[in-house]
Amino acid sequence: MSAVLLDGDKLAGQIKMELSERVARLIGLGRTPGLGTLLVGEDPSSARYVEMKIDECAEIGVQSFDVNLPASATQAEIEAVVERFNADENVHSILVQLPLPIGVNEEEVLLRVLPEKDVDGLHPTNLGRLVMGAPGPLPCTPAGIVELLAAYDVPVEGQHVVVIGRGLTIGRPLALLLAMRRPHCNAAVTVVHTGVENMEELVCSADVIVAAAGRAGLVTREMVKPGAAVVGAGTSWSGRKLLSDVDDGVSEVAGWITPRLGGVGPMTRAMLLRNAVLAAEKVR
Repeated sequence: MSAVLLDGDKLAGQIKMELSERVARLIGLGRTPGLGTLLVGEDPSSARYVEMKIDECAEIGVQSFDVNLPASATQAEIEAVVERFNADENVHSILVQLPLPIGVNEEEVLLRVLPEKDVDGLHPTNLGRLVMGAPGPLPCTPAGIVELLAAYDVPVEGQHVVVIGRGLTIGRPLALLLAMRRPHCNAAVTVVHTGVENMEELVCSADVIVAAAGRAGLVTREMVKPGAAVVGAGTSWSGRKLLSDVDDGVSEVAGWITPRLGGVGPMTRAMLLRNAVLAAEKVR
């Protein structure tokens, strides 16, 4: 069996083309969407990620307002930047790049972001709207995964989806989203993690597997039902090499699979751009 490749790069490119048209309409109305980014410290991975987001903003016409603080920045200094972005009418959405340095209370920083400017969709107000099924910015990686599965006609509605991982950015909101009665969702969702003894047995029964644990090669071919869709959303590093939660051998039995590079990552950034444009469109 040769798995269909879930090409996130290709789909993200199509989404960015559509977003660039929406941005052009806003600019024609005299409103240029603005994204404020805050990077604290010099972590290479975080710096590169913010740089990619800034480049993609420029690609579709979104203006970036970028602040880089040293790792020695105090809680008050970091929160002051967020408050400045909150008050700036040209900044319609805000990205605080995580992780913040040790000693900084991340929760307090994130809670200071106005919900309407929350580009990650992870503010408690926006997560509450997700639980209620109310409109609002969706968490970027979960939204990107749903879009990717839908674009490649992967059956999800009424199917058994197993999400490996219960983290705030992927596992928990993705499970909520996939279980809701909405297009390309409405699935029976099981969330598993290291505390589940029969994890392999549950994963083997899945029609769709989303691995978001951050453990390289966690999902092996023996754990995958032939023809299942497999999404590698969790990553880890070995030196400079980015590793997937999904072992390479899975492609021999899966029906659909994301590539190690160019799968979920581009879709996460595309959904962040969508949230940024949506925030600008909602300004009255």
